[in-house]
Amino acid sequence: MNYQNTLAFATALDEQDELKDLKKLFLVPQNKGKDVIYFCGNSLGLQPVTAQQYVLDQFANWKNLGIEGFFEGDDPWLGYHKKLTGILANLLGAKKDEVTIMNSLTVNLHLLMVSFYKPTSKRYKIIMEGGAFPSDQYAFASQARFHGYDPKEAIIEIFPREGESILRTEDILKTINNHADDLALVLFGGVNYFTGQFYDIEAITKTAHKVGAFAGFDLAHAAGNVLLNLHDWDVDFAAWCSYKYMNSGPGGISGIFVNEKHFNNQSLNRFEGWWGYREDKRFLMTHDFEPEIGAAGWQLSTSPVMLLTLHKAALDIFQQAGGLEPLRAKSQLLTGYLEFLIEQINQNKGEDVLRIITPKNKDERGCQLSIVCKNNARKTFDFLTSHSVIGDWREPNVIRLSPVPLYNSFKQVFDVAGILAASLGEN
Repeated sequence: MNYQNTLAFATALDEQDELKDLKKLFLVPQNKGKDVIYFCGNSLGLQPVTAQQYVLDQFANWKNLGIEGFFEGDDPWLGYHKKLTGILANLLGAKKDEVTIMNSLTVNLHLLMVSFYKPTSKRYKIIMEGGAFPSDQYAFASQARFHGYDPKEAIIEIFPREGESILRTEDILKTINNHADDLALVLFGGVNYFTGQFYDIEAITKTAHKVGAFAGFDLAHAAGNVLLNLHDWDVDFAAWCSYKYMNSGPGGISGIFVNEKHFNNQSLNRFEGWWGYREDKRFLMTHDFEPEIGAAGWQLSTSPVMLLTLHKAALDIFQQAGGLEPLRAKSQLLTGYLEFLIEQINQNKGEDVLRIITPKNKDERGCQLSIVCKNNARKTFDFLTSHSVIGDWREPNVIRLSPVPLYNSFKQVFDVAGILAASLGEN
């Protein structure tokens, strides 16, 4: 698209946008009685308008039905999570049985590593991206120590080349091949939280399998953001949170993917719990564990219905949008427009005062741009905040802005760029 730096152009794009009415389905924080421009969906998505009522409905079921709410009413709690797995499977490119909803993200990563990190004296190393979200670093290091290995020896972090901000796929694949004899697991992010880089999950998975390692992914910044095809890419496992691009509330419930080829793999370890037992026999209270078919067999505890309810309020909007494909198309246009306008600012300044470290290729990023400010970065961020733009600050000098297609507009992108340009005049 040939973008233009005019309000008329941005307004015209909004008028043509078939998804423009979706923003009415979300509640936007206020400042001085007006909506803020919320470009922070990569950290916490906005609240769906229906979320409160959905929860109140379940409070009513609890009040009126008590324990019978698990079996009676319009939405019996026993199978409530199954209302959502089909929607999630479509968003993730998975089969319905390969997906379930449970726990929180880091808990699920630990549980999945129980199954898929099987170190031996020969194969014990984990490959991850350097600069991953700290929770991943802590989880992987503690898993290595739990199995008796020094994380400094067991964990291999891959960093961008000197002078570069993003990882080259060729370097990731080369590192995997270089550790063909001692590699147990490749566990990468889907989209890097700091740079916004969308990794080549299919290529990473294929190369990991070629050398005899499992391939898993933390999809915290990918689920609900980019198009995924986990089943066909032959990914072994994945986990994600629901409170960023899937708008299911702070600390919202997590989900997992387990490839169907592992459903009957008796060599995999698995922690067992009540909710992972076969549903058709669960209340017989037998002694020996029989897992539910599919990813659901990795569940442990009774599903938290209130969290599932919030998740359903958000996922219903994805269905109303027609799935992720139209949202992804709008996302690429929104992010591309923001990139264009930032480049215009640099041209007007005669230098790169705002350097984008997110990949330029639209297929290698989600709806996020990470911007390095050359001068007075924190002052620039504070200027945005004072003008009702909610973005995200990362030390030492990076502003992350995320125009989310569900509730952000092209005019908002135009306005944010104008405020950014004005902030540079203040610095």
